[in-house]
Amino acid sequence: MNETITSIAIIGAGNVATHLALGLSGKGFTIRQVFSRTEESARELATKLNCPYTSSLEQLTPDADLYIVSIKDSALESVIPHITRRNPQALFVHTAGSMSADVWKGYANRYGVIYPMQTFSKQRTIDFTDIPVFIEANNADDTDRLTRLMEQLSRHIYHVSSEQRRYLHIAAVFACNFTNHMYAVCEHLLKAHGLPFAAMLPLIDETARKVHLLSPTEAQTGPACRYDVNVIDRHLQMLNGEPELAKLYELISQNIHVYNKRKSKH
Repeated sequence: MNETITSIAIIGAGNVATHLALGLSGKGFTIRQVFSRTEESARELATKLNCPYTSSLEQLTPDADLYIVSIKDSALESVIPHITRRNPQALFVHTAGSMSADVWKGYANRYGVIYPMQTFSKQRTIDFTDIPVFIEANNADDTDRLTRLMEQLSRHIYHVSSEQRRYLHIAAVFACNFTNHMYAVCEHLLKAHGLPFAAMLPLIDETARKVHLLSPTEAQTGPACRYDVNVIDRHLQMLNGEPELAKLYELISQNIHVYNKRKSKH
């Protein structure tokens, strides 16, 4: 068993897999192979990494120290038996926020999770330095190996349980995915009335900056915070033609009001 990780196989070629593979390759780790069920995706990432690729699990390299599996949660359990039998002595990790490390149990002797908590898009270059990375492994030695590996990329390494990571993931959905969807709603409303989304960018930027200095409840402003019924009712009337958005507006406004009342009690 190698004392340190030097060679890595990447299973998956999506956003997270791409950024992890490029980051680790840039730090001198050998990427042995890229696997993706879609040959075009495998080839695209492998070309960037200058390494072999395959779209067949039966051709997956048996020569890596570490196998990083970064695929859809729904596909993870079905591929694990095929991956682990290629190299039973290796270390296997997935990158899913909501999947337990124990999904490997019974298939791999050494396993864990590397969960970089960030929103990744292939089109954007990401500096890993400030991305928090959450690590879990089924033994202390591999926890140490994964920690040393990811310290090459990030200054912020945390050891968490699968249960803690599940809550990190759902919190991240609220902080990132839902917030971005609100931008999409905002863009939709503005476009419908000939207004540019760019006009919102200073507001979006200041909202994000504030929570570096204030708690989110302290930073909250707007009609729902003070529960200005006149404004809220006018907004709901304006959304009469889009009942789903009206319902969303009402539910979020009520929830903001509830949080604001809790804040005032402390």
